Amino acid sequence: MTAKEDLHTYLRQAREALVWKMDGLSSYDVRRPLVPTGTNLLGLVKHVTGITSGYFGVTFGRPFPEPVPWFGTGAEPNADMWATPDESREHIVGLYHRVWSHADATIGALDLDAVGHVPWWAPGNEVTLNRILTHMLAELNRHAGHADILRELLDGDAGWRSPGDHLASTSPQWWAEHRARLEAAAQKAA
Repeated sequence: MTAKEDLHTYLRQAREALVWKMDGLSSYDVRRPLVPTGTNLLGLVKHVTGITSGYFGVTFGRPFPEPVPWFGTGAEPNADMWATPDESREHIVGLYHRVWSHADATIGALDLDAVGHVPWWAPGNEVTLNRILTHMLAELNRHAGHADILRELLDGDAGWRSPGDHLASTSPQWWAEHRARLEAAAQKAA
């Protein structure tokens, strides 16, 4: 596998992991703000949809053909981090799939050393596809990590791309004992 194929494979896996975090949850739960900053699962997908369209579109002179209004002129601050009642999960996830197909076409068409320009990084906005792939892997995995925690808070499901995937155990009893052991260690250290 080439370096580009490796990066692209990990990018695809991170996308799938992020979207999986919403599987089986209600419309309320995917929108529910669980931390003081309001972070929520559907908002994370909406955010990544927007940044993916920019980094793999405009940056390389290949703009995504559909509007991404939450990044438009006059959009309210943080509009990309939550979904309005009129923005359905199906719409946002469908748009994300179209954006990632557009990104895949950009990745497929360009060499890793292809040069682009990130307008919102001025000055010093010249980048390569390699840098953008690396940047987006970091960004996407950061948000997938947020989604891991949110999903676990919502219903206890944990795992990389499916429940129990890449975890030490799937036994609720094992996890309860493990957590109790950690709590005891934290209290003793305090």
